[in-house]
Amino acid sequence: FACRGAACYRLPGPRGPLCVFRNQLPRRNDTYPEEPPPEEPPPDAATGPPGRLRGGAALCRVCGCLGPRVCGRCRRAAYCGPEHQALDWRRGHRGSCGQGAAGGDAADVIPEHNEFLFPEYEILIEPEEPEFPADSSVDPDDEQGAVDTSKDLAEQEELRATGSAAFQSLDEQTLEAMAKHETEEDKIFQTFRERVAAEPEQIIRYSRGGEGPIWVSGENTPGENDIPNCSCGAKRIFEFQIMPQLLNHLQVDSLGESMDWGTLVVYTCADNCGEGNEYREEFIWKQDFSAGST
Repeated sequence: FACRGAACYRLPGPRGPLCVFRNQLPRRNDTYPEEPPPEEPPPDAATGPPGRLRGGAALCRVCGCLGPRVCGRCRRAAYCGPEHQALDWRRGHRGSCGQGAAGGDAADVIPEHNEFLFPEYEILIEPEEPEFPADSSVDPDDEQGAVDTSKDLAEQEELRATGSAAFQSLDEQTLEAMAKHETEEDKIFQTFRERVAAEPEQIIRYSRGGEGPIWVSGENTPGENDIPNCSCGAKRIFEFQIMPQLLNHLQVDSLGESMDWGTLVVYTCADNCGEGNEYREEFIWKQDFSAGST
């Protein structure tokens, strides 16, 4: 769960305005169908995606939670409670309730409450390709594949000579510390950029108990003591991270004020405690891009 207010993302603390919950529903449950929907729609299906879920329990049109309450007029629009029913009525259901629409019932159309709802997408799960595939004809150590950096080195030397006068007032120890920090920070961010470039559409990196997260910066990374244990007493381990590309799909990435992050890292109970319908809060760490990242 995330707040859409841009100001909340400037608040102190590693979590920011974010919460993450885990629920280990059994295969047979009262919320979702036991079998996934078919890959191909039936031949007589209408063109385009359905406006609402056709299987499983009714879900609230506003928040997507279980919706045991239905509109007394059309008997089709479901809600989690009277608050969201009243909100949806004011935001558009009043005009569409009980009215037929081309291609289906108007009550099937989920309203666009853009102030707190995000667009929905299907997430495709695929393994990451290795950096250098086994059948690749390019040898990373091949001299023919090497890049001529002599020009870059010459330009760097020229810039270093030109800018040296600006640092005459700084002592050698300060300059060394600055150079070391910049080098380490650049290396971390470059690694992140290379992984993003290899999978530019990736929005989630899942690797429970395996490779750790890819950080966008050397700053604000959690230590072992920064990740609290689960309420059952077990340690929490890295499970997945959310990449910044998701901001584009959520239609909140802009040059102005908007929600923002470098990466979101989720840690969950190593013992997978809890069963049934009970939700358990897990731990999320928000890391922003460093000031020098471009």
